[in-house]
Parts: sequence; C-alpha cells; structure tokens
Amino acid sequence: MEPDSSTAARSHWRALVLRTAVLLALWFAAGPLLGILLADRLNAVSVFGMPVGFWISQQGAIYVFVILIFVNAALAERSDRRRARGGG
Repeated sequence: MEPDSSTAARSHWRALVLRTAVLLALWFAAGPLLGILLADRLNAVSVFGMPVGFWISQQGAIYVFVILIFVNAALAERSDRRRARGGG
C-alpha cells in the first residue's frame, strides 16, 4: 500500500528538517563552539608545533563547512531519488 501524497510530503519534510538540524549542530560544534568558545582551551594542545584551537579557527572549521556542503548534497540527492521512487 502506497502512502498518500500528504503523508509522504510530511515524512519528506520531517527528514529534511532533521537533516538540517543535525548538519547545523555539526556546523555549530566545528565553528563557533570549537573555533571561538573553546579555542583558548584547545590552544593548550599543540600538533606539529601549532595550537589546535588556532588551527580549528583558521582552517579546520572551513574544511568541516565544505564537507558538510557535500554531505548535504549527497543526502538530499538520495532523499530525492527515494521520494521519486515513491518510497517516502
């Protein structure tokens, strides 16, 4: 039995909101949380002579943002394909 279009649309919307919330939480953890709020504490640790807090603020957060863009695109594509097949 195939779900009606309003149920499928609600399910798709819920999945979209959940995916967005998870990716935003990861963005917050990498950017403002680690890169700004916890940078001083992370600077106590050094890797290859560079403080970790500084590296996350300057480079690591940018890498995470770019990775999240590609993850979001891949998950959206998979969700759209599933919806086009009628899988909700």
